[in-house]
Amino acid sequence: MSIEEFKEAAMFFPGTEAASHFNRTAYRVVKKRIFATLHEPSQSANILLTPTEQAEFCGLEASGIYPVPNKWGLQGWTTFELETLPLEAVHAALELAYQAVAIKNRK
Repeated sequence: MSIEEFKEAAMFFPGTEAASHFNRTAYRVVKKRIFATLHEPSQSANILLTPTEQAEFCGLEASGIYPVPNKWGLQGWTTFELETLPLEAVHAALELAYQAVAIKNRK
């Protein structure tokens, strides 16, 4: 997956905004909750999943999908090395992350 393909996929979801977040681009929805971030220099994205979803995705592509080191990873933040992964895997993760953040924050 290319950087441009990731940007297009992340912005596909209704109400999504992209904004600078430290040295990354953050993709936010509903009450400014972040569901994914993009780090262009490393061609990687961090996507928020549940711990169960994180384990499932890490099992798919052991070398290209892994928990973010530290407490962020324990909360479900998962790194996706975009250049090594098929579009379908990243799209599926983005959809899960978007839905979880959008639904959680509508309440």
